[in-house]
Amino acid sequence: MPHAFSPSCPKSAPAARRRRRALACAGALLASVTTLVSVGTAHAAPAAAAPGTASPAKPWVTAAVLGLDDGSREPTLYGEDAPYDTASIIKVDILAALLLQAQDAGRHLTAQERAHAEPMIRSSDNAAANALWRQIGRATGLESANKRLGLTDTKGGPGPRWGLTRTTASDQIRLLRAVFDAPAKAPASKTASKAASSALTEESKAYIRTLMTRIQNDQAWGVSAASGAQWALKNGWLQRDPSGLWDVNSVGRITVGGHHYLVAVLSDGNRSMNEGVTLVERAARQAITSATAGT
Repeated sequence: MPHAFSPSCPKSAPAARRRRRALACAGALLASVTTLVSVGTAHAAPAAAAPGTASPAKPWVTAAVLGLDDGSREPTLYGEDAPYDTASIIKVDILAALLLQAQDAGRHLTAQERAHAEPMIRSSDNAAANALWRQIGRATGLESANKRLGLTDTKGGPGPRWGLTRTTASDQIRLLRAVFDAPAKAPASKTASKAASSALTEESKAYIRTLMTRIQNDQAWGVSAASGAQWALKNGWLQRDPSGLWDVNSVGRITVGGHHYLVAVLSDGNRSMNEGVTLVERAARQAITSATAGT
């Protein structure tokens, strides 16, 4: 069952918000906290006010946490598991799709592919993401890979707009599991064997994990705020046009008290980038505090 955050993090969205989400169709994807790089224009609906509140509404946030050390298969949710724009967290999914395609071809990534993949994850380079989005076959290629990775609620962005891919916190945990989960034991059935053959190899997973632990210093925020010294993450941020409100997201693996957790925090409706970062980090801390209570 989902858990509710504080009043600033409501659990259920009103109908107005659902209509707003359905109308939102584009945005400007930003390459870093200080450098704004547009990947498309948009005409999204303004933020909808919740009943009894002033307009614009308070931002919305959903967090999901999965403990890797306790055998859990489903994450604990905090907030509504509704779809959000991915912004740059989709870059982990793009790389996973690229690696699956290379595995299918029986090859390693080329030098050029690595030259795109590494800045795409480490510094959130948009030009590199553009190139690899085209190479994997855009939304069609992404969704084909996601079926194999176990994602069920992620829809690729229109045309070249990978940052407008829609996803849920639960689906981001599924993607993180595909990258960070311990290798399964030998398959006990043909079905399990087929599922194992559809997954990322240990070499592919290690490559993604390594890049996510080497994020550029100015992007080392988000779910890492709930961690100790060890973390691996990817963040995403997107300012919507014409509302000017921000989507801010963070996903990754963190270590707390010697235990490993997968964490995904998605938010939208933030009045500024800084407000979004603060909200995401607060939500991550609250979710981890709840998840680790009594351990």
